[in-house]
Formats: sequence, structure tokens, C-alpha cells
Amino acid sequence: MTVFGTCSPPRTEQAGIPSPSLNTKGLKRSSRSRHPDFGRIIWTIVNRSNALLPGSPNYLALNQLLEICPPAKVPRPLQFATYLAFGLQTMASTTSNGLPNGSAHTIRFIPSRYDSQDSQQSATRLILAVRPEWASPDSKIEFVRFTDGITNTLLKAINKKGGWSQDKVDSEAILLRAYGAGTAVLIDREREAQNHALLMKYGLAPELIARFNNGMLYRYIKGRVTTPDDLRKPSIYCAVARRLAQWHATVPCIPSSPSPLTNGVSRGATGGDSNDGRNGHVDHHHHHDAARQLATQALIDNTAPGKLAPNLWTVMRKWILALPTATPEQRARQSELQEELDSLVKQLSQRPGLGDNGLVFAHCDLLCGNVIVLPPQSSGPPNDDNDDDTPSVSFIDYEYATPSPAAFDLANHFAEWGGFECDHSVLPTRSQRQEFIQQYIESYYNLLPGEAKVDRKAEVAKLNAEVDLFRGIPGFYWGIWALIQAIISDIDFDYASYAETRLAEYWAWKAEADASRAASGRELPLRERRWCQDEVTEMKLRHTISGRTISTTPQR
Repeated sequence: MTVFGTCSPPRTEQAGIPSPSLNTKGLKRSSRSRHPDFGRIIWTIVNRSNALLPGSPNYLALNQLLEICPPAKVPRPLQFATYLAFGLQTMASTTSNGLPNGSAHTIRFIPSRYDSQDSQQSATRLILAVRPEWASPDSKIEFVRFTDGITNTLLKAINKKGGWSQDKVDSEAILLRAYGAGTAVLIDREREAQNHALLMKYGLAPELIARFNNGMLYRYIKGRVTTPDDLRKPSIYCAVARRLAQWHATVPCIPSSPSPLTNGVSRGATGGDSNDGRNGHVDHHHHHDAARQLATQALIDNTAPGKLAPNLWTVMRKWILALPTATPEQRARQSELQEELDSLVKQLSQRPGLGDNGLVFAHCDLLCGNVIVLPPQSSGPPNDDNDDDTPSVSFIDYEYATPSPAAFDLANHFAEWGGFECDHSVLPTRSQRQEFIQQYIESYYNLLPGEAKVDRKAEVAKLNAEVDLFRGIPGFYWGIWALIQAIISDIDFDYASYAETRLAEYWAWKAEADASRAASGRELPLRERRWCQDEVTEMKLRHTISGRTISTTPQR
């Protein structure tokens, strides 16, 4: 099978045989890959310069082929060279100068899989596909498992080659990321790869070396993963503020794939799940009902009219539509969440904000495990307002990244100070949020020279107010996420209870917003008390926490 995205043609494209014209006439659905020019057409489309720019004849021709042939037989355009789908055709001439060991090139696709039942052998095959020299007699490949959760399996592949120092071993290390079972209903894996390629262009992600059927390979970032305690340290949260401002100020929001049938609910069909795209109750039969899929996608994309899709609001709409509806209770829950989302969209989606049309390229999952403290004197890109005495951080895992109001990205990060245990007593106080947002605004506008005359004090006050408005939305977002996880996950965690915990945060916020809590005389919940607090009185608050605990840490 052809390795798409490399320079190796299929056997039909041998010496002296010219590349065929991209004429797909006669390639009927019934003929599928039996068409005599099928392999040559695909190879020519993939390897011609700029062949897959959106809207080009070759892009349209390839989409026609994908309609004719099963997606399992023909990789999507992003599996050939991810950067092409968003016109990042200049990436080959740019450098990933942001992280210790990044470089940019065309992204390969390896037609192979990681198999958790044959972890060592399948992982080794994937690594040798991109590092064949690691098969030398003096090489010794080892794998370090970082996490094994619902969203992914993450392995660090190292070569303890004779004569290499530990620093050299780490600088050459590769991370293997295999997608978790069923997660295509939650995560658009092609969009994730697009995000990674885009961030590479701006020096904000490590080199994406290759994609394979159910995952990706990328460079290891040397550094230390933070803990929830770290996020609450001023030196760290100011570094997070600077890096988040860099994301929001420099990385453009990008639209989705031009082909509707590679968007939204149907994307799970090519998302590369470890369970071959079988996502529980969700119907992902390839093109089984194209009209229904297109109608559903139109509904999703129009969630927030006038906004670039996908975005925060379309993601939540997609998730709500994926909830189970087998019982009256499930249907009532889905209807309730639909109504709440409609209300939130009316209240919040059209508010003015930073970025393009109120949207920035947001990470949307800045929990401690996705924040890396870089080593001192890192070769990472310079951050304004940073010096040698302050730490620098980088962000990993871009699977949830999407255009979003900046206030949501900040509010979501603040919610993560409590960890998966949802310890509301350690969430940032008003003064801590103020310090974070001041650092963020300074860095954001320093990266926009044309906006140097902006009243930054006023901007801090505005963003503070917006984050306050958005403080309940992360609970809504991750509550829906956990309801789906309760259906698709096969790990030992009570996602149903976690969903109710997160949704309770949303309901508490709403009760303050509409004044229903005060009218009823109910006590102000701990999370809302902490949010209103000016100074840190952490130990006192800890004694007021209820006995609720969550015994296991889930993985996103």
C-alpha cells in the first residue's frame, strides 16, 4: 500500500510511464479501486505541487474519488500532507523555531496501526518507519508509557544508542500518540492534525513527524509537566498567561475542511479511533445517509450565526447531538442541554472580544498535564515581558483546540486549578485572576504593535468581566463531554458522577446570573464563594468542603 505524503509512487508509476491527467470520468462507484488508473490518479494528485489547495480542480477531483471509494481504502487529504488542506503550502520553507527540537516538513502518513495488544512490536514498526536508522546494531529502542487513558495512549520512544548522552537521547526522542477507543465522537482527529500543523508554522508546537491509522508521531518536548499545585504558583501562571496570549495574538483562526462530508458528525468515520471508528451508539456508517449528515452538519455549523465554524459553540452542539436518546430520561436531558446551549449562544456568542470577530485560536484544555515548564535557556520562541529569571512554558495536546472567545479559554484554565478532583477551594481568587489577566493583556498587545496605544488598563477590566461571565461555561462543556464518556469509555472511572459535578458548576453559575439562588435563600456554593474572594484564605475554605471525592483521575 502506498505511503501517502512521501515521494514514493505506487508500482503503476514506474520509469517511463507518464503521470495521468486528473480525469475521473468513468470511475464509477461500482468500479472502485479496480479502475486501471486509480492508483496513479491518487499518487499524482497527492504529489503534484500545490495539488490539494482548497477549491483547486485536483482537490475537487480527489473529493470525487473519496465519494466513489470507501474512506477506509483511500486516506483523506489530510492524511497525505496535513498542511495542504489549509493552504500552508509554504510550510516546507519555514522552520519550527519555537521548541527545542522542532523542524517543519511535509507530514507523512504511515498505513499502519498501533495495537495495544501488541504494543512493543506495533510501536516499534511505527518508529522504524520514520527512523529506519534505529534498526542499527548499536541502537536500543525502549518505550516509556506516560499515560493510558480514554483519549490517548502516549509512549515516549527513545534510542539508547551507544555513545549517546542522556541529553542526546532526549533530543532524539519521539512521542507516539494512539487514539482512545470511541473518541472520534468527541474529537475531530483530522482537525487535531491541522491544529498541530498550524501551530508548527508559528513555532508553538513540536515537529509532527507522521500520522498513522490511529495516531501520530511527534517530537518530544524536554521539560516538566506541571501539577495543579504548580498552576497556582505566580511564576507559573504568569508564564501560562504569556504563552496563552501568544497563541491568541498570533495564530489565526482557520475554517474547517472544504468537504462537508469530512466535517462534524461524519468525521468519526475517518478519525482513526483505536476501535476502527466504532463509537458506541453513534451512527458513523460511511455516507449511509449523506442528506441527513449534511443537514445535521448545517445545523451544527449554524449554531452561532456569523461565526467561523467550527468553534466552541458548534463543538458543544455536536456533542449534545451525540448524546444517547434511548430512554425518556436521556431524551429529556438532551433537550434540556439543547435549550441551555441555545440560551448561552444568545447571551454570549455575539459579544465583542479579542481576536477576529470575537474568536481566537484557543487551546480549550489547559489542564496541568498539558502545560510543560521548559528547561532554563530553552530554545523556545521569545515571549515578550519574559527574561532569564522567569520560567517559560509550552502547551501540548491540541485535540480540543478550536476558535473560541478568549474569555472561555481563560475561564477553563482557571477551572483546572482544582484538578480532576474539582477542588473548588483552590480556584484563583479575584486578585490572582487580575494578575494573570494583566500579564495576558500586556503580552497580547505587545504582540500587536498596531494596538500599542490601546488603554490596557481598560482592556484588563473588560477581559476580567468577560471571564467572569464565562466562568460557568467550562462546567457545561466538560459536563457534556463526561456524559458521552460515560457511554463510550472502557476505563474504570465514574464519568456519570463527574458529569454531574461539572454540570453543577454550570447550574450554580446560572443561579447567580439569574439571581434565583439569592431569591430562594440557598447558600452560596463554595465555587462561587471562592470566585468572589479577593485574597487567598485557602486553609479556611478547605475545612468547608463537603465529603465528595473522586477516586480516580480520568484522562482527556
